Amino acid sequence: MADSFGMLIQGFAQALSPMNLVMAATGTLIGTLVGVLPGLGSASAIAILIPVTAVLDPTQAIIMLSGIYYGAQYGGSTTSILLNIPGETASIPTCLDGHPMAKQGRGGPALGISAIGSFSAGILGVFGLAFFAPLFAEQALQFGPPEYFALMILSLGIIVNFSGEYVIKGFIMGVLGYILSMVGMGITTGLPRLTFDSMALARGFDSIAIIVGLFAIPEVLKGMEEKVVAISTEDIGSVYPGRPDLKRSFWPIMRGWAIGFFLGLLPGCSPVVSTFMSYDVERKVSRHPEEFGHGAIEGVAGPEAANNANSQAGFIPLFSFGIPASPALAVLLAGLMIYGLQPGPMLFQQEGGFVWTVIASMFIGNAMLVVFNLPFIGLWVKITRIPYGILGPVILFLCVIGAYSSRNSLFDVYTMIVFGVGGYLMQKYEWPIVPLVLCFILGPTLERAWIQSMSMSRDSLLVFVQRPVSCGILILTIVLILLSAKMMKRTKKLVVAAAGDDVSLSD
Repeated sequence: MADSFGMLIQGFAQALSPMNLVMAATGTLIGTLVGVLPGLGSASAIAILIPVTAVLDPTQAIIMLSGIYYGAQYGGSTTSILLNIPGETASIPTCLDGHPMAKQGRGGPALGISAIGSFSAGILGVFGLAFFAPLFAEQALQFGPPEYFALMILSLGIIVNFSGEYVIKGFIMGVLGYILSMVGMGITTGLPRLTFDSMALARGFDSIAIIVGLFAIPEVLKGMEEKVVAISTEDIGSVYPGRPDLKRSFWPIMRGWAIGFFLGLLPGCSPVVSTFMSYDVERKVSRHPEEFGHGAIEGVAGPEAANNANSQAGFIPLFSFGIPASPALAVLLAGLMIYGLQPGPMLFQQEGGFVWTVIASMFIGNAMLVVFNLPFIGLWVKITRIPYGILGPVILFLCVIGAYSSRNSLFDVYTMIVFGVGGYLMQKYEWPIVPLVLCFILGPTLERAWIQSMSMSRDSLLVFVQRPVSCGILILTIVLILLSAKMMKRTKKLVVAAAGDDVSLSD
């Protein structure tokens, strides 16, 4: 622990450098903007900006992209409370009581307690990240090929979470993603696979082109279809909550942090589970449960804290094992690999300075978010009026530039367009995209670990169950899949109940 504390201090020394501070501020500002604009998620924003950050140092790039991820959690509360439009399902609980508060002229205190809860849970979450991630990584240093293979199976097991009720479709998309990862030169043979004598395909598909195509282009196409929503900034009240509101919100924030953080440690446990569980807990422990759904501030404080704690905890399996806990972190995983950084047990050993600088920047970024959100809430609300007719072409231009600049190839631009149209159709007909991306990213690692495991065991599958760690990980995979299915079923019931309360969902 002493070593971790010393590394964290060194990380602060690096994070406080002028350029890293600029990147943290830029990321959190963009993240807040992304959260405020309905329909433009953090995964799409990260996908768009990965090519743009190619000119930066990897540490600076990840500081900015991470800021976008957790900054979007803050910004999302604005539209949830004032517009009754949650950008994602995880924001529905905030709508349930946040919007009634806004209609009562208490939108300001709701936004204020949301920011305070998010900040408190975010800071506590980063402390947990600094404590748990090195411990997990240290234990994982003993991993061999069978353990890595089991770990990849655990990673792919979270397809269940990313597929929701469409598990079969999710597995089909996962298989498609793995097939796409095989296009190009073989990992061990160096011979072309699935190239059909095409020189362009021999280089394989570019990660940036596929990710930008699947995440960013569909958002542009869907955004063009949306109507511009006008909102009023009048009568929201002061954004600084009074002592009674702070007193009522203290324990909900603490409970929300605990629920969000510890559920976030489970690979693939999405924020939506945390926020709905937090809301359910607050309603059950409250002395006035009849107030929920009519403007109970606890219904805002708890879920917002759980959402942000979960997002910070998601970095623990990402950094320690290379397992993304959300679509945005799946895109960030691709970004890490593009920058030549391999998330997993060796990341803390080989790139310790990078990891601790990023962790330290999260403390700074969360503090910046409070400064950016509370005093300037009126500005963020006005930004929601930007029509997509202006925003869409700008995003599309950045997508084309990003796809081309990755390898200076028009083939990658065509790839982005094809996958963009395909991603739009997939979302329209409810085919989950993240399983495809996850299997495309992890496919080569899975294949390499399989080949090495079979080589060391002379083609015996027993190697995976004879080694205690790999066997334990496979058992954990089964348990987590069953647990995830149960929790998602419970969450689905809560979502249906929330939809019955006339909550307006945006795409």
